[in-house]
Amino acid sequence: MTAANTTTAKDLFIIAMDTGPDHAVGQGDLSLALAGAELIDLLGSGSVTVDGDRVVPGRAPAPDDRLLREAAALLTRQPPYEPVEDWLWRRGRELAAAYRDALAAEGGLTRAGGDRSLFGTRRVEPADTPARRRATERRAEGEPVLTALGAAVGIDDGESAGADAGGEGPGEAGGLPPGLGDESVTAVVAAVHDAVMELEAVRQRRTIENAAFANVWRGP
Repeated sequence: MTAANTTTAKDLFIIAMDTGPDHAVGQGDLSLALAGAELIDLLGSGSVTVDGDRVVPGRAPAPDDRLLREAAALLTRQPPYEPVEDWLWRRGRELAAAYRDALAAEGGLTRAGGDRSLFGTRRVEPADTPARRRATERRAEGEPVLTALGAAVGIDDGESAGADAGGEGPGEAGGLPPGLGDESVTAVVAAVHDAVMELEAVRQRRTIENAAFANVWRGP
């Protein structure tokens, strides 16, 4: 867990919103990464463990955060339990929008100029709050978990201390930064990268199918 009143998922959402309209993060990608961030915080609190590729509920209660408690309540509590990647897809459904609403209710978002947004035409950005400053500090320091989750959704603009360390692109196992903490955290981050790559493959396949369909209707 991070400092009081914030979580890894909230920090990730803030830095994703801070990238600006020219580097907007896909809502689906972000939702998957937010689910991974929640799982990492639940690992840190002892509320879950990861056994192989399965999410196993732990004995400790969920942290005092509404969205993390919500996540913990969704855990599969009977063997053989749920694979990490299945959890990401299930929990991640519309999760970016849930975090947007939560931060807005806390006064953590403010209206911004421009008309491009992950959530519609009314663009918002993080307000100048202690939560935003903490998230920005973690990013600037190159904190490994936040850096890895950010890289999975394409946040890699040279602002973190580890941004010039090299490595492979987002979603590739070789691109995971060192120092993630333990095997369980590494497994979750790798699953996020894999899920984001799978989502991108689905998008590309749909684009190809739609183009082929359009060509059929246009005819020779």
